[in-house]
Amino acid sequence: MIPDHRHPYGVIRREFLQVGFSGFLGLGTSGLLAGAARGATLAAKSPRAKSMIVVFLTGAPSQIDTFDPKPDAPDGIRSEFATIETRAPGLRFCEHLPKLAGHADKLAVIRSMAHGFTNHLNGTHELLTGHSQPGAFFDKIASRDDYPCYAAALDYLKPRADGIPTGVMLPTFLMEGPLVWPGQHAGFLGPKHDPWQIRQDPNDPKFRVDDLSMPVGFSVERMNSRRSLLSDLSAQRDALEASPVADPLAKQRDLAYALLLSGKVGHAFDLGREDPKVRDRYGRHPFGQSLLLARRLVQSGVPIVQANMGRVQSWDHHGAIFKTLKDRMLPPLDQALDALFEDLHVSGLLDETLVVITGEFGRTPKIGFSVGSTVPGRDHWSSVFSTVLAGAGVRGGQAIGASDRIGAYPASRPYSPGDLAATIYDAFGIDPATELRDRLGRPIQLARGEVIAPLYTAAEAV
Repeated sequence: MIPDHRHPYGVIRREFLQVGFSGFLGLGTSGLLAGAARGATLAAKSPRAKSMIVVFLTGAPSQIDTFDPKPDAPDGIRSEFATIETRAPGLRFCEHLPKLAGHADKLAVIRSMAHGFTNHLNGTHELLTGHSQPGAFFDKIASRDDYPCYAAALDYLKPRADGIPTGVMLPTFLMEGPLVWPGQHAGFLGPKHDPWQIRQDPNDPKFRVDDLSMPVGFSVERMNSRRSLLSDLSAQRDALEASPVADPLAKQRDLAYALLLSGKVGHAFDLGREDPKVRDRYGRHPFGQSLLLARRLVQSGVPIVQANMGRVQSWDHHGAIFKTLKDRMLPPLDQALDALFEDLHVSGLLDETLVVITGEFGRTPKIGFSVGSTVPGRDHWSSVFSTVLAGAGVRGGQAIGASDRIGAYPASRPYSPGDLAATIYDAFGIDPATELRDRLGRPIQLARGEVIAPLYTAAEAV
């Protein structure tokens, strides 16, 4: 028997209504059923993007040692890594991203991102919602007063009725001890809009999302038989009550059955269906198989997939930064992103899929020793960092904005997480000025920033 899925806040999640087999689905399928029930409509312009893949470098990578190298900076700031040319003239990356450098003509690197929080939890909320966490303080955990993540807001504003979830986050739920990272949920929109959370490593040979499989003893025929029985009982109840109102749960039940019987999303999770050579190309490691799964989910129709590259603080290199980046972090990321961009480009999906690569902030220009560390690293820094975008009309082969000569502060117009959020919503055809309502009914603007126009024009290119 599969146990009830419990929400991180301790609430039992029974997303599929009691239709005789509830409880054996354990993923956060809330938006799926509730969205259609809302019946919301949203007037908007034609979207640039049908889907988005967020490659989240949790823990915050160093801008200087990745996408914004400073080879002429003084000792103690300059990276130990050499820089390399990319496919985009004048755009240089760190030497340990050679495969991604071959896709630089598709990439726009924003080098003047900035915000005001240097704590992981606050910073994560900033980047994954576009807003500062309400009442933010050091290590403030997630709550239902938080702003919604992108998938949750999309689910609320553009509910689906096809049995496909609006958002999937994988393979790591960002939580450490009692600390639950904000920005992973629907916040004040409520748990029914939470994205699915996949908490298994796709590189594990035993990887299998059981919650998308028929439970033991159930066949499609038996499911259809039970569905027919439930319909008969519902019809008899309506007749007995002589009610002119149709069954209020009928549509939700239909959506639940649609997901179970179609298997469309379930097939995407079945990595055994993928050519082993393709799996090898992405890399037989968590980074590679997570991005492969993200691509398969987008192909199956999931609008937003967030792939966390590592656990909660994998890129948090206060010590041993150069060895860790060189040996453990950058090579698998480089391999996985190379395969992802190649597949999206060849299939044509890149034209309609926005890819966002970012951490929650950057790292200090000054290399130093943290308490307890004998090998130098870089500490937290949010005054400037880099975010990379591609696809869905983004003009690649450019740097947008610039940091100063030591990578400490913006040397041109700074861009905020709010600007990134406005850009993401605009890409989906949603006006960033759209108003939501918080739990007290107060109006909240979806995104307070401005669309980052140079992503689509030649202006401000550096």
